[in-house]
Amino acid sequence: MARVARIDRIGGPEVIEWVDVTLPDPGPGEVRMRNVAVGLNFIDVYHRTGLYPMALPGGLGSEAAGVVTAVGPGVTEVAPGDRVGTFGPALGAYATERNVPAKILLKLPDDISDQTAAAVLLKGCTTEFLVERCARVQAGQTVLVHAAAGGTGHLLVGWLKAIGATVIGTVGSPEKAVQAKAAGADHVLLHKSEDVAQRVRELTEGAGVPIIFDGVGMATWEVSLASAARRGLIVSFGNAGGKVTGVDLGILSARGSLFVTRPTLFSYYVTPEERQAGIDRVFAMLRSGAITPEIGQTFALEDAAAAHRALEAGETCGATVLTV
Repeated sequence: MARVARIDRIGGPEVIEWVDVTLPDPGPGEVRMRNVAVGLNFIDVYHRTGLYPMALPGGLGSEAAGVVTAVGPGVTEVAPGDRVGTFGPALGAYATERNVPAKILLKLPDDISDQTAAAVLLKGCTTEFLVERCARVQAGQTVLVHAAAGGTGHLLVGWLKAIGATVIGTVGSPEKAVQAKAAGADHVLLHKSEDVAQRVRELTEGAGVPIIFDGVGMATWEVSLASAARRGLIVSFGNAGGKVTGVDLGILSARGSLFVTRPTLFSYYVTPEERQAGIDRVFAMLRSGAITPEIGQTFALEDAAAAHRALEAGETCGATVLTV
């Protein structure tokens, strides 16, 4: 019997309910996966609130690490007993056990723990594609990272420093400033008490930054526009501070012929080759120490609603892992 989170309506954390499910045998191409650790991500909030529509009733979560307990017909990629991880796109990771397509699993190396995998697979691959495939950051460039102490933010900081960029990070508190500095940020700005755009201009001798990673959204949109260099790129990849809407494209020309993109992970991780290349790069950056999956807090799996409340309130630092 598996314990599985279900939502049958959109809303606050209270819509997350837990049910007992008897799983069928894995079908063709499927694998039974027993979860050990589950990753919490802001996209889970977007699904729960309806910002990103999903079929209802449905499950939450896309990132998990665990063990294969059974395989269906035709599965050759993994075998019972293999340690595996997934970062989606299939939803339903908030579960003690579930059947998943074998093609979305990856074998976990012995030197990557279950908690590390649950903390870094989705956010690490997001970092990889943002830096290396989307923005194509080059050594010597100065980059602005909003929410630099967050789950993805601190990975961005470490990755950018490893490839030779100068990093300006924004955070919401002195405690988070310490964490962003520890991740490698060259300059950390407190967005609640400093004029971020003005400080960015001061730090860049008036030029602004050529690349901005903005996982916050509407709350930082104007700041990002005001911080960008001529022909700069704003990579808007999240909505933690609200969805960016009603954008007048004319503002991009007025601010210096800016570029803006709203990328998603699975537009860059389409083929098996793209997925494997990204995953290999993430594991290499982990092993080199360039990125560290800081697990700021853990919750029991069935306390997922409390974890959602903490995440939305800005009370979390680094990654959050739900333990089974």
